[in-house]
Amino acid sequence: MTATNETRKIATPARPPWRRELNAMSRLAWPIVLTQLAWVGMLTTDTAMIGRLGTLHLAGASLSLMIFFLAYVICFGVVTATASLASQAYGARQPRRVRRIIRQGWWVTLALTMPMLVLLAFTPEILLLMGQPPQTLPHAEAYISTLMWSLPLATAFTVLRNFVSALGRPRPALWVMLSGLPLNALLDYGLIYGNFGLPRLELVGAGLATSIINFVMFSALLAIVLFRKPFSRYAILGRFWRSDWAQFRQIIRIGLPIAGNHLMIAGFFIGAVFVMGAFGTEAIAAHTIAIQLPHISIMIPMGLSQAATVRVGHAVGRRNVEAAYRAGSVATAMAVCFMTVMSVVVILVPEVFIKIFIDANRSESSAVMDLAVSFLFLAAFFQIADGIQEVMSGALRGLNDTVVPMYISGISYWGIGLATGIWLAFSYDLRGVGLWLGFVFGLSCAAILLGWRFCRFFKRQYLPSILTPT
Repeated sequence: MTATNETRKIATPARPPWRRELNAMSRLAWPIVLTQLAWVGMLTTDTAMIGRLGTLHLAGASLSLMIFFLAYVICFGVVTATASLASQAYGARQPRRVRRIIRQGWWVTLALTMPMLVLLAFTPEILLLMGQPPQTLPHAEAYISTLMWSLPLATAFTVLRNFVSALGRPRPALWVMLSGLPLNALLDYGLIYGNFGLPRLELVGAGLATSIINFVMFSALLAIVLFRKPFSRYAILGRFWRSDWAQFRQIIRIGLPIAGNHLMIAGFFIGAVFVMGAFGTEAIAAHTIAIQLPHISIMIPMGLSQAATVRVGHAVGRRNVEAAYRAGSVATAMAVCFMTVMSVVVILVPEVFIKIFIDANRSESSAVMDLAVSFLFLAAFFQIADGIQEVMSGALRGLNDTVVPMYISGISYWGIGLATGIWLAFSYDLRGVGLWLGFVFGLSCAAILLGWRFCRFFKRQYLPSILTPT
């Protein structure tokens, strides 16, 4: 019997390294991807509930949400640095340093979100300076007055999520987020409309529900990591008040360019909406509909990007050059495969997706549908590039490379993408189609430059230092 087993072991060929990496990446990525989708589901639920209050309520909430989102992008971007740093420390088998990174991630959270809360308190004044309709400001003020308190909780939850992902165990964050999704819907339904014996608070209730759910999710995930192995072994609350300014500065140094990168991407698409307004309501409607599919499909590469950061970070901690770059390459290949399938779907049946958002039988819908179809045709070309640039950014974060990718984003999205789109839209009278061509050029440029930088690092066999910063 023993001889037979030994024979089988000899006869069974070892799996190639890329296949082992594919399996490991898949196991790590799918909970992260589902967590991203659950987060999108929460935002969609909030918007749908608020929309039933009326147009002015929705407009006011959307405006304040835009200001909140920009604040969140900055905070989220900076603490994202904890994912790569904690992964590297875990790969190097330095549990104490993992704890220090997470602890200082929370210090950074406090340092960033406290001034942001003061800024958010002046949201109505900021919107007035931006020339927004005065009749929407009371609704914007009502929503942000309670929504703002979810900012420190959501940012602190991100740090915890990075911790469990760095240990290669992202499922607890997924289960917490999935549990929060129906609870958020129920609390929205109760506090916005006054159901279940709760007071009718409308927009104040919507923001309050979001803040309460963020508190519940953070508390639940914190309880898991404090009392459940293997997370509890790290004692992440141990010596919480002990300063570690070198680690604090390293998170800021690596994280600020990440935040800048996220702001450039968000500003790229937000700016396009304002430009699209010059071409009429049909163009705005078609753009709003068509952009939903790329926003949904990019959630998969975003999850792969976070998984790539962790897998590259683990390899960096082990000082394994081949494994680090194989992780980035496998994650990119997975993103390309998925986005290729999505592009084929978009080309073959764009009307099926568009009809989810508009009534095709109404006379005014014909022009919107035709325009949205042309936009989605272009989306089929930039989706693959979008997936590549997203995953490449994550892989480079695993190498602590964040400053140059931020510059690449500025050049690609603003210097090439938006500038080219505006030029084609107005100089050649391509209007909305010209603007979407700018998306193609901008995202393709980012994918090429980030891919080139990753390959250049590989040729140099580059690995960043993981020594404790001084």
